[in-house]
Amino acid sequence: MIRDPVRSEARPPRAPAAQLGTGEKMREVPDLIRRVADTDVTVLIRGESGTGKELVARAIHSTSARRDKAFVKVNCAALPSGLLESELFGFERGAFTGAIQHKPGKFEFANHGTMFLDEISEMQPPLQAKLLQVLQDGEFARLGGRNDVKVDVRILAATNSDLEVAVSEGQFREDLFFRLNVICITLPPLRQRRDEIPGLTSLFLQQYAEHYNKPPIALASDTIRLFEEYEWPGNVRELENLVKRMVILGTDESVRREVAEAIASRTRLPGPIPALEPHPTTSGAGVAPPPRPAVPAVPPAAPAAPPPALTGSLKDIARHAAREAEREMILRTLQQTRWNRREAAEILGISYKALLYKIKEAELDNAS
Repeated sequence: MIRDPVRSEARPPRAPAAQLGTGEKMREVPDLIRRVADTDVTVLIRGESGTGKELVARAIHSTSARRDKAFVKVNCAALPSGLLESELFGFERGAFTGAIQHKPGKFEFANHGTMFLDEISEMQPPLQAKLLQVLQDGEFARLGGRNDVKVDVRILAATNSDLEVAVSEGQFREDLFFRLNVICITLPPLRQRRDEIPGLTSLFLQQYAEHYNKPPIALASDTIRLFEEYEWPGNVRELENLVKRMVILGTDESVRREVAEAIASRTRLPGPIPALEPHPTTSGAGVAPPPRPAVPAVPPAAPAAPPPALTGSLKDIARHAAREAEREMILRTLQQTRWNRREAAEILGISYKALLYKIKEAELDNAS
C-alpha cells in the first residue's frame, strides 16, 4: 500500500464516527476511543490496511486534552531506516554529508501533541530502541547531537502485521511491544461487517459530490447488492476510492461491471485506476464503434532475469510480494498518465516527493 511518509492526500471533511461505521462489530470502538481519549496512555491500533486505523487515531486526538496541539503522522514503512531516524528525531549541522544546518524532527513538532506512527512493525530494531527511550523517559538525542531533547508527546501506533509473531522471530522488541500495547483497538475488515456497506456508500457519495461539486448520482438497483457480495480486500479505503470514481464519472456503470467480474472470478479489482474504456456498443446492426485514437505505448523494458528463489520467513516473502505489487502499481499509473509524475502522485494519493523516491527505489527511472 502506497502512502506519504508524513501526510495523506487531501480529503473532503468527514464525520469520523460515521466513517468508522456503526455496525455490531464496531460498536465498542467509539466507547474505547472515549475512554482513552483524555488519558496519555499509548494505544496500539490493529487491523488490515484500509480499515480506518488513522481515523481512530485522529478521533482519539480530536477528543483529547491535546486536541488544540499538533497531530503528526509518520508512516514508518515509507522511508528507509536512516531517513526515518532523521525524520523522527532530527539532526544537528554536520551530522552527516549534506546536513548543512540544524533540523528538528517530527517529535519536536509534535511536542505537547500527538504522534501517530503508522505501520510501526516496519521500524528497524535500532530505531525501536530509540523509540522505547522516548516512551520511557520522554527524551532523545538528535542525530549528531550531544544533548538530550525532552518532549511531551502522546504516541499512537498502528499496524496491519502480527506483532506477536514479529516478537517471536526477533524482528520486534518485546519490551517495546508491551509499551505500545497498553490499550489495543482492533478494527475488523469490511467483509466481516457487510451491514455497514450501504451506509458507508451513501456517506461517501454525499461527501465526494459536495467535494467535487458534482450532482448526486443514482445507483443502479443491483450496485449495493454487488458491493455486499464483494470481499473488499482493500476494505473501507477501497470502497471509498470506488465511490469517488463513480462520483467523478457521474455513473456507477464501469464500477458495477468490474465488481461483478471480480465476484465471478473471485479476484481483486484491477488496481486503483483501471482504464476507463467505453462499454462496447453499436449504432446499428453490423456497425462497429468508432476506433479509439492511438496512444503511444511505453517501450517495453528489457527482459528481466528469472527471479531468485524466495527464502526466509513468510514475512520476508510477503514483503517481497508487497514491493513487487507496489512497483507494478506505480508503473501502471505512470504509463496511464504518460509519465506525468505529478498527476500520478495525485492519483496514487502520495506526495510528489514520495513518488520520486519510490520511482528511484523501484528502479523505474529509466523505464520511461
